[in-house]
Amino acid sequence: MTIGPPDAVVVGAGVIGAAVALELARTGRQVVVVDKAGAAGHGSTGASSAIIRFNYSTFDGVATAWEARHLWASWPDHLRLGGHRPLAALRRTGAVLLDAPGAGLSAATTLFERAGVPYERWDAPTLRGRLPGIDPGRYWPPKPVDDDAFFAGPAGELGAVFTPDAGFVDDPQLAAQNLADAAGGLGARFLFHHTVVAVDRQADRVVGVRLADGARIAAPVVVNAAGPWSGGLNRLAGVGSDFTVGVRPLREEVHQVAAPSGYTTGGGPVVADLDLGTYLRAASGGQLLVGGTQPACDPPEWIDDPDEADPRPTARRFRAQVTRAARRFPEIGVPGRPLGVAGVYDAADDWTPIYDRTELDGYYVAMGTSGNQFKNAPLVGRYLAALIDRVEAGHDHDREPVRYRCEHTGNVVDLGAFSRRRAVRADAARTVMG
Repeated sequence: MTIGPPDAVVVGAGVIGAAVALELARTGRQVVVVDKAGAAGHGSTGASSAIIRFNYSTFDGVATAWEARHLWASWPDHLRLGGHRPLAALRRTGAVLLDAPGAGLSAATTLFERAGVPYERWDAPTLRGRLPGIDPGRYWPPKPVDDDAFFAGPAGELGAVFTPDAGFVDDPQLAAQNLADAAGGLGARFLFHHTVVAVDRQADRVVGVRLADGARIAAPVVVNAAGPWSGGLNRLAGVGSDFTVGVRPLREEVHQVAAPSGYTTGGGPVVADLDLGTYLRAASGGQLLVGGTQPACDPPEWIDDPDEADPRPTARRFRAQVTRAARRFPEIGVPGRPLGVAGVYDAADDWTPIYDRTELDGYYVAMGTSGNQFKNAPLVGRYLAALIDRVEAGHDHDREPVRYRCEHTGNVVDLGAFSRRRAVRADAARTVMG
């Protein structure tokens, strides 16, 4: 059986794939989205902390996050959905980036000024006043919680940078569903519970995909937005020989505990704490979500098959991450039973995503996105639509990277920063902070 013919197939219906589908549909293309899950956002997106922040190690990263924040802030206008239906929402709490050696605050604020991101510098007394109950001690570097050195006294105190426009999206899975609904309203079709088992090509051109049930979808454009399955899909397509950046599935956990009273009284900003190797944000019902920043003392949990990853949080990871959070906010308790979620990230070597064409004409990738690209998803859809329009019209993106002018901020983003062929910078963050 042959389905179609659509103008484009998007593989993956997470927040990135749904955003790409929406923007391709807005260009007038007929789009089919294929996902092995049962609904939009049921993969990595559902396990996202959905934090909206702006600190990245490159201008293009900062400018992307700052422009995307404007799309989240005007979510109903961005979607253009008719009728009354539940919508995800941006919760503007602000974000506190503590001044750890790995945080690069001087570089971050320089990029903030260039991109137009408002920020405030806080010293330790201001940090105490704005976040009652916080311990601003400097404990760098992060250490295993079973190491006696973890409980050594601080070596001075930390300051911070505060960005008032940061926050989080209250329901990441609903956000993906909103994007899928908007795409569907423009004619995009979503095929759930379907797995791509082959990518069809004629010479150096993609011509469609085949599904596990035997169906074939013919299309001149295929976009790989398959999250942690993206590497496997590339292998099916026979692409990757010219990639200078690797991508691997990484299992991660996000935990939930009761928030300290001082945190909720102080307004509950996102806290990025590279000094101890953790981050936290508010959640509903007076709770906190606590995650890790991949400190060097924690071995990464790389996996071969995303389908084999255990979705349950572990007592070991729970204790490590929550104990670190409790060191920063001593009122936090460390329950004996872990509560939270586990997901699989699609992590690039330098934690910068790949938004690019490939050596197979018509086959594009939006990969390496998990962990720090949820916030950018609405804009990533626009990036891919612009890139596909230009390349399919004959533009040589490898030689002359497409530049995208942001609608709300006026910043110009060089999409070559997300090239599959980029050099991995010596000063790349190499953590989820990007």
